Amino acid sequence: MIAIIYDLEMTVTRRKGQISEIIEIGAVKLTHSEGKAVILDTFQTFVKPTLTSRITEDTTSFTGISQQDIILADELPAALERFVAWIGIEEYALCSWGRDDKIQFTKECRLKKIPLRWLKNYTDVQQQISSLMGRPNKQQIGLKTALEELNLPFVGSHHRALDDAYNTALLYINFADKISLHQNRTTDHAAYESEIYYKDPSNDDEDSLANNPFAALQRLKNDTE
Repeated sequence: MIAIIYDLEMTVTRRKGQISEIIEIGAVKLTHSEGKAVILDTFQTFVKPTLTSRITEDTTSFTGISQQDIILADELPAALERFVAWIGIEEYALCSWGRDDKIQFTKECRLKKIPLRWLKNYTDVQQQISSLMGRPNKQQIGLKTALEELNLPFVGSHHRALDDAYNTALLYINFADKISLHQNRTTDHAAYESEIYYKDPSNDDEDSLANNPFAALQRLKNDTE
């Protein structure tokens, strides 16, 4: 199984009820060999938000992402098609530093009626690495702090998706022989499940759909054209 370490950047919201949207996806693909993890490839794309037309100064200040960066970017459905295609057909686990990015994927895809069959085998590497570094009672260690304690320099800029994913991958590599990749589905959790988003009524072969997440995204595209 390959590991996909991903990170998201979102719009910064200040008003009550305002919804954050993904504006960047970054990821690192790793494979395992003889107890070691090796980086195979990286992925980065900006994403154009659709609930708001402009990137705010707060968002640019926090992430460094400007209006110019996202003006020609794909909206989330097309960006995810490319992301899932990049992941490929080999069995994979999706890993992130903490659960916030999975929650964002789940909420925004539900809101925008984007299938989530591809969001599977989720593994929170922050939780495991925090435990491996001796943090008690499920206390979570920050990304930069974990790197510093291992004398690993932070590469790139904090709060940029690919850079944060890459630095998470460096920590993953350090603990690769001790990290367990989980097998699960987003739809295993009732809070995430919705027939309108996940089930294709024209195809009763659920196993086929589960094993072909890119096909689910392609059907969504066809239905909206």
